[in-house]
Amino acid sequence: MNINDIHACNIFAELRNSIAVSVRCSSIIRKVVGSPMVVFWLIAAGVLFVVEMMTLTFYLLWLSIGALAAGLVSLIVPEAILFQVVLGSLVALGLTIFSKPLVSKFRSSRGFKDTGTEIVGRQGIVIEPIEQGRYGQVKVGGDTWSASSDQSLGKDEVVRVVKRGTTIIEVERWGDMN
Repeated sequence: MNINDIHACNIFAELRNSIAVSVRCSSIIRKVVGSPMVVFWLIAAGVLFVVEMMTLTFYLLWLSIGALAAGLVSLIVPEAILFQVVLGSLVALGLTIFSKPLVSKFRSSRGFKDTGTEIVGRQGIVIEPIEQGRYGQVKVGGDTWSASSDQSLGKDEVVRVVKRGTTIIEVERWGDMN
């Protein structure tokens, strides 16, 4: 037997040992977790939660909590996949429906200030020209906004914010105020 045969035998033995360890680990995980659906629901909940942290809409948070609820059901009844999906959907839907009144109550409470609504009427400067039917960019205070206008506006023109959408403002030339 030469040195290459010995190395091949050692590599084969290490591979066999690592496969045996992974099989033992997967059987331990199966015993602890119960079914692969639990892992699926936990991964889905985690991904939805991470994406929610990037978007801040709260809708994905409710879906994430629904996936967690489905994961808990899969621990109890691992074979009832349809029941898991229905329960997770109902939890997410319920949280979405019942959070709307709470959010509106919070927004109308004393002391709440939405920084986006106070932008209307303020002065801004066009930093990227705005053509009719196209978007440009306007700097209002320290913030840069995508903007539209009924008129063509060149760079460095002074404008007034007329209306604010979710992420786009509508502007007009500062001297054109009626």
